[in-house]
This record gives sequence, C-alpha cells and structure tokens, in this order.
Amino acid sequence: MAPPNTTTSNADSAKPLSFPRYFCSQVATKPKPVTDVDLHGKTALVTGSNCGVGLETSRQLLDLGLSKLILAVRDEEKGKQAAADLSKGRKGFDPKIIEVWKLDQCEYRSVVAFADRAKRELRRLDIAVLNVGIYPARRRVNTQTGHDEIIQVNYLSTALLAILLLPIAKRQQQPPMRITLTSSETAAFTRFFPVGNPQQPILPAMDAPGKAARNTADRMFVSKLLGQFFLAKLASVVPASVAVINAASPGSVHDSRFAREMDGTKAGAVAKVCLRRFGNTAAVGARMMTDAAVRHGEETHGRFLSFQKVVR
Repeated sequence: MAPPNTTTSNADSAKPLSFPRYFCSQVATKPKPVTDVDLHGKTALVTGSNCGVGLETSRQLLDLGLSKLILAVRDEEKGKQAAADLSKGRKGFDPKIIEVWKLDQCEYRSVVAFADRAKRELRRLDIAVLNVGIYPARRRVNTQTGHDEIIQVNYLSTALLAILLLPIAKRQQQPPMRITLTSSETAAFTRFFPVGNPQQPILPAMDAPGKAARNTADRMFVSKLLGQFFLAKLASVVPASVAVINAASPGSVHDSRFAREMDGTKAGAVAKVCLRRFGNTAAVGARMMTDAAVRHGEETHGRFLSFQKVVR
C-alpha cells in the first residue's frame, strides 16, 4: 500500500457535519479515484459485495492489484455472479483470486461461522470493508434475535464481525489490518426519536413498538450513529498498530440497491428522481470507501471520512 495519507486539513476536520454542508459537498465534490496504491500480495474482504457500492469497492481493490478477494454475501449465487462480473475484461486474471463466502448478518451464528472460517483459512487479512446495510420500507423485527432488523444488520452484526476479526489482526505482522465501516452523514441528521422510558437501555428502546419504530428512515440514521459510537469505542481499546479502524460514507448514490424497497413507495420514487440529479453512481461513491480503506493511516483511527476528508 502507499504511504499513509496525512494531508487532511485541520480546517476540514474541525467543521461539524450539517445537511447544508453535506449537500454542497455532494453536488460540488468529485471524489478522486485511488490510483497511487499497490495491493499486490494483499488480501481483502468486502461484505455486501454482490451489488452497488460493495461490488464497486471490490472492483477498485482488484484494479489496484489485490491478490485475494473475499466476497461476503448472503446469497451465494448472486455472489458468484458478482465474481464473474468482476473477472471480466482482466487480461491474465486468475478467477480463483476471488472467493465467495456466505455471510447473513440477520443471524449471529452466520457472523460467527464466517469469522471462524476467516481465522482458519486466512493467513492474514489486510483489508476488511464492512459494507452490509439495509433500508427497508417497513419496520421488521429480526426473528432470530428479537431486535429491530435495521439495528441488527447495520449495527449489531457489523460490530460483532469487526470484533471477531481482530484475532487475525493480532497474530499477523505489520502493516496493521485496515477495517473500514460503511457509514453515512445521515448519522448526524437523526432525530433519534424518543421511545419509552428515557432511562431504558438503548436496544430495548430500539426494539419497542410505536410511532418511532415505524420511521425506518430515522432507524437507518440511528443505526449509522450507533456504528460511529462503536467505532470510537473500538478504536480507543484497539491500538492503530494492530488495526487502523475508520468509517467512511459513499455519499448519495442513485444506482445502488440499498434502498430498493423504498424505491417502490411514493416517497421513495420522488427521492429516486432527485437522486438521479445530484447523486453519484455506485462506482464514484465507492471511491470514497476505497480511499478510506487503503490510503490513510493512524490519523483516521476511530474517525469518520466524508468526501475523502476527516470530519468531526
């Protein structure tokens, strides 16, 4: 990999996120592709990688010479289709570089099984992009855990996987593993609807029925905010010499399947039209995930990157 990028300005990192600032960045900023990194000899995994930003992040890692790629997907057939797509047009490319592993973040046992396999089969893991996320049109409760499905998939299972991958980071030699979580500027925009007793622990509050629970947009925002709280805590106990852990946002993307359920609603259809005007393609959005995963060092440990810059 290239030397860590330490050019983030203090002025950029000092500015808190706001919707006007985000929208201006979305419209005016063209994320730069990563071209100055060599990933030969490196191993990476990308979760939620059969489509959208996850697929395009995987493509960009391969473009940088990655030697082994794990596509972590819930549907293995779709994963195989993604692997075939990623292999196309690569002269002299060995398709065996890409492996498809099952990962269903609706189930803890699947997350544990995936991490156990990684610990058994991978000599080292240089890059982990934890990208899985859902945004359903209607509220669902996870039948396995009883938690709100958005909180389960976007936050709890992602956090569990990050923790379970750390033993690989501890046993391998330098350089440290890079763990990048796919987050969102929307973490700063959540209204964090109050539910139940304000003294109630956060997970029971998120699981409780009611008006707040039906607002899946805010639940998605909350899941990203909880993920950033987790990021800060994890980075405080895991030294950057073991793993550089950060989060980044792909920004607004108009051709992702992330909000495919919402696209079928009236509000979602209107939002889709707007997204086509100011949103990026998944390939452009993925540049920001690739950048966070391979071009930054300790200065981003425990931090969130928006449009390739660290923000508070």
